[in-house]
Amino acid sequence: MHQETLQIATKGRGLHTITASICEAVAAAQVNVGICNVFVHHTSASLLIQENADPDVRTDLDAFFARLVPDGDPIYLHVDEGPDDMPSHVRSALTASTLSIPVTHGKLALGTWQGIYLWEHRTRSHQRKVTVTVSGAAR
Repeated sequence: MHQETLQIATKGRGLHTITASICEAVAAAQVNVGICNVFVHHTSASLLIQENADPDVRTDLDAFFARLVPDGDPIYLHVDEGPDDMPSHVRSALTASTLSIPVTHGKLALGTWQGIYLWEHRTRSHQRKVTVTVSGAAR
């Protein structure tokens, strides 16, 4: 069993790749076969496994969510931190705060075009905490 907490600096809204950091945590675990759990400790950011080859996919996802959950919608009561506050919580509720990824032969068993992303839903930069827990049979 291996666990570590990563500090991820975001540059504001968008998908920030964290695949390499998660792969490093899996390597440190020295597990041959097991499971990697990734958890984000925030209610205005989320985790996503998505295509990592074409950056247009990330741009299109942001555009879709901008239409689906617009900033500044007058239906929101919770606006303590600005017009992106409640929309960030809604975006997080529609996505995931945790991911489980198989570990096979000591590596994440991601598909060819898959990457792991921290999806920052706030418009300004933040420091985000992500805990990675790897468990399984040792090498």
